[in-house]
Amino acid sequence: MFGDSQSSWFGSSGFMPTFSDQPNKAVFFLFQMMFCGTATTIVSGAAAERLKFQAYLLLALFISGIIYPLFGHWSWNGIAAGNAGGWLENLGFVDFAGSSVVHSVGAWFGLAVILVVGARHGRFSRQGESNRIQGSNLPFSVLGAMLLWFGWIGFNGGSTLTLNDQVPGIVVNTVMAGVAGMIVAAALGALKSQVVEVEQLINGSLAGLVAVTACCHVINEPLAVVVGGTGAAIATLASQLLERWQIDDAVDAFPVHGAAGMWGTLCVGLFGQLDLVGTGLSRGNQVMVQLFGIGVAAVWTFGLAWVVLTLVNQVFPLRISLEDEEIGLNVSEHHAKTETYELFQIMDYQARTNDLSLRVPVEPFTEVGHIATRYNQVIGAFEKRQNQSVEDLAHIYYVTEAIVAAVENQSFKANNLGIDEVAERSDELGALARAIQQVVGIVEQREEEIVGLKQQLAERPSKPS
Repeated sequence: MFGDSQSSWFGSSGFMPTFSDQPNKAVFFLFQMMFCGTATTIVSGAAAERLKFQAYLLLALFISGIIYPLFGHWSWNGIAAGNAGGWLENLGFVDFAGSSVVHSVGAWFGLAVILVVGARHGRFSRQGESNRIQGSNLPFSVLGAMLLWFGWIGFNGGSTLTLNDQVPGIVVNTVMAGVAGMIVAAALGALKSQVVEVEQLINGSLAGLVAVTACCHVINEPLAVVVGGTGAAIATLASQLLERWQIDDAVDAFPVHGAAGMWGTLCVGLFGQLDLVGTGLSRGNQVMVQLFGIGVAAVWTFGLAWVVLTLVNQVFPLRISLEDEEIGLNVSEHHAKTETYELFQIMDYQARTNDLSLRVPVEPFTEVGHIATRYNQVIGAFEKRQNQSVEDLAHIYYVTEAIVAAVENQSFKANNLGIDEVAERSDELGALARAIQQVVGIVEQREEEIVGLKQQLAERPSKPS
């Protein structure tokens, strides 16, 4: 990316560098590596919950090893001291901190991936309805957004590559654009559904930050607010279009990083102070060059990625199976079971089989462990009640069967009823069994008395007539 340029197309030096005696280059290398990592991780957000781990490693190698550094060479090679610059950069294309080089590249690649692997199971119905899949941990999402805000200060402020008097203004523009994006996204959400959702605040603020990244060094604070706010509005519109077209972008990576990134790159020509842009182009020409650079990023990244990934997917399927998707990649790909997972797994098993004998493993001194303990107690009570109900039904059957058999066979023998166990119960069923035994005993006694009387009558001599 930053090697000696060969005809302004690719670098031919700087492979496997060492920095033991070049601290400035070491810092530059780490800084640029973070940019490359940012573009790569945008892909994982867009295609969340669908990719095999090996497939994501392959994708990460492809974008970070080929797609990103080549486009970065075309746009940024000249920022390293002594370099001739890439062909796009030499045309006058300006992208200060990567609205296109970093964010749009990652977003276009992510879009190609999700088109190849398809939507998550259940995201869209066969009737074309959109079914929202809620994020699993909103507090962590907000924390992540806050960390990104903090990191963006270094992302944009550090792109001067020196601590000069430009940095404070760049940082202020960055923060103002993020705030404007958040406010606009909140307002649009409230107008559409009368609710301000957390995800709208997160993505709106990030879209504002993405948009201002290309032009934060050549605009003033009011324009930073305009760029950030409009960036959030464009990202919101792009999100709605993807949903309408049934394209499943799990975290709205393309709207936030792609659509807002393209807008921010265009804003260099629309709003940038030409003397600060420093290309010598007129405003109209600068706008045209920015549009050309945006198109090059789209064709190079999306076009190449879609073709290659479509071919690879025919040989090595990138997507996990439906069963693994339902289980979750943490478990299916990495066997990373948790207390919560085991709790739900046993609950699902009990719901399917009605087998209440299984118990949830209990991890002491944790919230889930306390829940598991109480759940086991409740299930134990249910199981006891269920077993009691089964025993009650069996005893009722024994009593009923004994009565029917006695009547049908005309055999009233208390010892042959077979309900002695039932009679030992202390409840109403036991009292009924004992009463039946007593009745049968009385009938048996009466039968014996009748038999005795018949014998006496048979043995008595008959009187002469």
